[in-house]
Amino acid sequence: MTGTGTRTGTGTGTGTGTGTGSAEARRRFDRPELAPLWTVARRRFEQSTGPVSRLTLHGLDRDQRAALADLLGVGYLPEESPTVSVARLDAALLTSPAGLDTRGVVEAIGGPLADQAGERRQRRAAREQLWGWLERHDLVSAEPALRPWVETTRVAGVVGGSVPRTRVLLEEVLAVLAVLPDEGRSLAEVAADRCGDPHALDEGRRLPAYLLRALACRYGTTPPADAEQRRALWERAGVACDALSTTVLVAGLRPPGADPLAAMLRGWAADGQAAVLTLAQLRRHPIGAPAGRAVTGRTVWVVENPSVLAAVLARLGTGCPPLVCVAGWPNTAAVTLLRQLRQTGAALAYHGDLDADGVRIAAYVLARTGARPWRMSTSDYLAAVQPAGPPAGRRITEAPWDPDLAPAMRDRAVAVPEERVLNTLLADLLAAG
Repeated sequence: MTGTGTRTGTGTGTGTGTGTGSAEARRRFDRPELAPLWTVARRRFEQSTGPVSRLTLHGLDRDQRAALADLLGVGYLPEESPTVSVARLDAALLTSPAGLDTRGVVEAIGGPLADQAGERRQRRAAREQLWGWLERHDLVSAEPALRPWVETTRVAGVVGGSVPRTRVLLEEVLAVLAVLPDEGRSLAEVAADRCGDPHALDEGRRLPAYLLRALACRYGTTPPADAEQRRALWERAGVACDALSTTVLVAGLRPPGADPLAAMLRGWAADGQAAVLTLAQLRRHPIGAPAGRAVTGRTVWVVENPSVLAAVLARLGTGCPPLVCVAGWPNTAAVTLLRQLRQTGAALAYHGDLDADGVRIAAYVLARTGARPWRMSTSDYLAAVQPAGPPAGRRITEAPWDPDLAPAMRDRAVAVPEERVLNTLLADLLAAG
């Protein structure tokens, strides 16, 4: 026999009674023939979010139908799937020696009723609080490219049905994201530093799966499908990367100091040439250390594309102001250099392509290095955009520095490559130089 209930009407009961009433209820009504009635009543009372007025039973045999007729005091045999009025059932039970209503009898026979509806509301509220916290997290606010990851994470639901367990997992994901790109440490070193467990990022764990999906959103790529793609994404994020092949292009940097890197940079700047710095060099001879005054009080200009740095250097030569090129998504060497420059007191001004990828890259650079946007406002975009320009891309995320920029780009669907505004950038750099 199975049973379902239909919620209508008011049908409330006190469900209270004396110990004697409970004992009497068990003696009179705790019988196999009435068990289907009490089973359906308990389920309906526990699951309902409001008053229960009717109970619908299914598949009653003859003995069960006869017992129900006796209980209700009717002179006919109910059908196999009857609907019972809770008000009528209350009236029959309250006039019995037990003196309890339907809820009271159900509790006397099977114990206290659980508030399953209330528990569901609490669980739902806890989940909404969790997702609200994730959506408003500082890292997500600073990098709108992570919002699709937030949404897919929400759709996937809480881990094992546990909100606290999911919160701990997401806190670890965000803690690791906050330091990526890293400076070439191994997965074990990053995991130990950020999670307190050197094996937290091991293959097959839940944490790296969430983290790699977040990194894929950050970089605008598809989540890795195999071990080779996972390794490539980790390396892009600066984990276990090659410190010699990870480089950054610069021009016009003249740091003080007697170390080989500072001397080399001054030499190339004096010759009007660019220099390529490796991550290994920046680790061995950090810009600004130990003097801490490499470019204090000056602006270091940061561009996205090597062609822009080449054009600036060709025009300005030895008069080129401090200039760094991140070459698309900045690698560990680029972020390391910019952070070192920022620590010396330099102001960082960043410019990049005004397209879908460019907005994500700019948000990332600003969030990771403390740079400010340079010629990347809505007015800059509208002044430079041309109807016949290249497409801006399909997934244009919000620009944290200018809430009107992304809507304007979506409306026109045209990109403004960095090279198109080269003369404007040159004018700024000439003034700076």
